[in-house]
Amino acid sequence: MSRSRCVPLLLLVLCGAAEFAEACSCSPEHPQQAYCNADVVIRAKVVGQKEVVTGNDAYGYPIKMIRYDIKQIKMFKGPDGDIDAIFTGPSSALCGVNLESSGQKEYLITGNMDSNGTLRINLCDYIESWESLSLTQKISLGQRYQMGCDCKVIQCPTIPCSINDPTECLWTDWVLEGTVQGTQAQHYTCIKRSDSSCAWYRGSTPPKREFMDIEDP
Repeated sequence: MSRSRCVPLLLLVLCGAAEFAEACSCSPEHPQQAYCNADVVIRAKVVGQKEVVTGNDAYGYPIKMIRYDIKQIKMFKGPDGDIDAIFTGPSSALCGVNLESSGQKEYLITGNMDSNGTLRINLCDYIESWESLSLTQKISLGQRYQMGCDCKVIQCPTIPCSINDPTECLWTDWVLEGTVQGTQAQHYTCIKRSDSSCAWYRGSTPPKREFMDIEDP
């Protein structure tokens, strides 16, 4: 799934009656940046799903969502108490996420809370099967990624590219490996050092106090 932030695009077509077409546009995010931007990060199984109506839009039409009932296994970031349901759009065109609801598959789920305290997810959130994550990604969830939330991971879409601030780390997976699930995404964390600059750190062990062992990707 896309690891990014979602921007729904609305196209209004006037042809006797108004017709609406929506699409989902995403900008890739490094998993650390996705963690830092999310209100909630959990490990969970989906145990059920159904379509529900959550209200009406400005034109009086029902707002339909998919409700996934989940069994939370662990919360890495979020409010006190377990979360037992998440909501998403009814189709991929509306940024909706399709998850297996048999209860057999574990997911890492990131998302944001709405004003009613409901967890909502979309195609642009970082959502992956738990088994597909690297050991470093699993260990980094929580304290390691949190250490880097004062930093910013900047994607390099084309070469040449550069950072504009010492608190940024340049993410080059796409231009070097042709994937957003490359070496930096799977094995590196952008961590703030003692001089307040940020740099990539590789490895599953905690970084040294002065971060002298940081390796360049």
